[in-house]
Amino acid sequence: MKVVVIEDEKAIIDAVNLAFEFRWPGVKLAAAMTGKDGIGAVKKESPDVVILDINLPDLSGFDVLKEIRTFSSVPVIILTVRSDDADMLRGLEGGADDYIIKPFNYLTLLARVKTVLRRTEKTSLKNGQSISVGSRLKIDIMDQKVRLDDKPVKLTPVEYRLLVLLVKNKDKVVGYRQIMEEIWEKDECRDTENVRIYIRRLRKKLQDTPPNLILNKHGSGYMLKS
Repeated sequence: MKVVVIEDEKAIIDAVNLAFEFRWPGVKLAAAMTGKDGIGAVKKESPDVVILDINLPDLSGFDVLKEIRTFSSVPVIILTVRSDDADMLRGLEGGADDYIIKPFNYLTLLARVKTVLRRTEKTSLKNGQSISVGSRLKIDIMDQKVRLDDKPVKLTPVEYRLLVLLVKNKDKVVGYRQIMEEIWEKDECRDTENVRIYIRRLRKKLQDTPPNLILNKHGSGYMLKS
C-alpha cells in the first residue's frame, strides 16, 4: 500500500512514518513539504490514501485538494490545527474523506486511515458489470465509474459510496442512521450535516437540481427514484 503525506513539518512526517513502520509494516510512504510537490507526488505515486496538511508554505491545502480532485478520487484525510466548523465543512465539501485536528494521536490516525480504506473497499455492487438508473445514469461496477448522458462524472470516494448505497436501495428510503453507519461508520446520527453536504454535492454533479432523482424524505433520510 502507498501513502502520500503532504506536510511542511518534518517532525510530523517522521512521526507518521515511524507509526506506519511499527504498526503497519509494508506501507510505502512518500512525503512532500509543499503543496506543489504534494500534487506531483500524488500523480507519480498513485497512492491508496493521502494525508494532507492545510497550512502549507506555498499553496493552501484546500487548493491542493481541489487540484487532486481534478485527476484522482484517492481518499484524502485532512490534517490541520484549524478546528472551526467552517474549515471542516470546506474540507469535506472540497472532497476530503476525513478531517483530523492537531495535535493528534498517531494510533488514532492509523485507525482512521484503515477506516477510510475499509469504507472504500466495502462499497461494491456485485451483480453484473454495470447498472443503469433511468435513461441517463450508468454505473460501471468493475471500474467504479459513473456516467451521465454517456459523459463521465467525477465523484470522490465518499460521493461514489453514497451513490452506490442509494442505488442498492433504489425506491426505498435510506435513513440517516444507515447512511452514517455505512458511509462514515458512525453508530449515531445526531449530526447529519455531512450527509446533507454530500447529498448536495452528488445532486450537483448528477445535474439533479431541482431534485428529481435523489429525494429527501423529511426527518427520515433520502431515496433514489428509479
